[in-house]
Amino acid sequence: MTGTTIASRLLDVIEHDIIPLTAKGVAAGNKVFGAAILRKSDLSLVVADTNNELENPLWHGEVHTLKRFYELGEKPNTRDLIFLSTHEPCTMCMSAITWAGFDNFYYFFSHEDSRDAFAIPHDLKILKEVFDLGPGGYRRQNAFWHSYAIADLADAEEETARAPLKERIAKLKLRYNGLSDTYQASKSGNNIPLG
Repeated sequence: MTGTTIASRLLDVIEHDIIPLTAKGVAAGNKVFGAAILRKSDLSLVVADTNNELENPLWHGEVHTLKRFYELGEKPNTRDLIFLSTHEPCTMCMSAITWAGFDNFYYFFSHEDSRDAFAIPHDLKILKEVFDLGPGGYRRQNAFWHSYAIADLADAEEETARAPLKERIAKLKLRYNGLSDTYQASKSGNNIPLG
């Protein structure tokens, strides 16, 4: 992984590991959320998975990935790992990441993107109704973890790396738009609470 920035590697994992799983999940009627766990030491993939709410409404992309992680025989200590989420985690998923002992998470789309671009407003509704918090109202840096938006990482890259990263981000967003369209067209037929 020499020469690979963390932003570039996280985009690789989204593109090559999470999106193929998500495409299958969306075709079955699940939402577009996925996640992965990588080693901090070399950015190698430990596990990736996607939303599986058709089986269990608690199997959001992040929680289902944690389930798969804990099903592994030998697993690294979570303090030695990076948690990657395609979408900024909801409060349940943030709590699961915290309880699992991760000291970080990185995300591609924001809560606002989930609401506005994907027509899935539940994260922000729960933040407001249950916790009386507006968008971004939780502490992104706290005693448990630090969270990072991949777009912010791309913006912080050297100028020569910034444009290619932004181009990749734009292409991935287009792929997710297609997945979202598929999900939205089929969601009335599934039995997911807060679909």
